Amino acid sequence: MPMPAAELERRLREAFPAAEIVITDLAGDGDHYRARIVDEAFRGLPRVRQHQLVNRALADVLGGVLHALALETVVPD
Repeated sequence: MPMPAAELERRLREAFPAAEIVITDLAGDGDHYRARIVDEAFRGLPRVRQHQLVNRALADVLGGVLHALALETVVPD
């Protein structure tokens, strides 16, 4: 069963409440998403660590209900 985009966004907003988040369904199937997350929490962190923070917030669904997630993590200007 795929994960609705709204559920993915809700989970990301819980982990990054002040973030600007844009979710794109890449295949129209609810299994393949791109998430662009702009948040101060990423400042000073290497990209790998930024993605680890996001993956930790979604650990229980990655590779299962959420099959694929392309991440773009950005620090605000």
